[in-house]
Amino acid sequence: MPHLSRPGDDHLLGLFRIATGFLLACHGAAKLSGFFGDDPVPVGLWPYWWAGLIELGGGALVATGLLTRPAALLCSGTMAYAYFTEHQPHGLLPLQNDGESAALYCWAFLTLAVLAPTALSLPAARRHLIAARGTKAPLSGPAGA
Repeated sequence: MPHLSRPGDDHLLGLFRIATGFLLACHGAAKLSGFFGDDPVPVGLWPYWWAGLIELGGGALVATGLLTRPAALLCSGTMAYAYFTEHQPHGLLPLQNDGESAALYCWAFLTLAVLAPTALSLPAARRHLIAARGTKAPLSGPAGA
C-alpha cells in the first residue's frame, strides 16, 4: 500500500472503494437479473451478459476488498471497452455520447487498482481479528489428542 499523506486517507479511499464497487455491482445485477426494472440480458449474449457478470462479480470483490487489484483492473478494462465500443462511436466526448459513467468508472477502477486501499476491507478485518487474538493457539481439541 502506498504511503498516504494524511491520517484517514486510507479510510476515505476504503469508503470510495466500497461505494464504487457497490454501484458497479448494482449495474451488473440489473443486467443479469432485471433488478431495478430493467429486462435481464439473455444468458451468454456478447458482450452485455459478460459485462454484467464482470460488473456484478468484480464490483462485489472490489467493494469487499477481496482481490482488489485484479478485480479493479478487470473492471477498469471492461469500462474502457464499453466506452470505446458502445459510446465513443456516437460522439467524440463523453458528454456527446452518454459515456460519462463508463469513463468515470474506468478511471475510478484504475485508481483503485493502483492504490488498492485496504481500510474497511474483509482481509483487513480478518487481520485485525487475528491480531486481537494475539498468540493464542487455534481452537482445537485437547493437546496431544
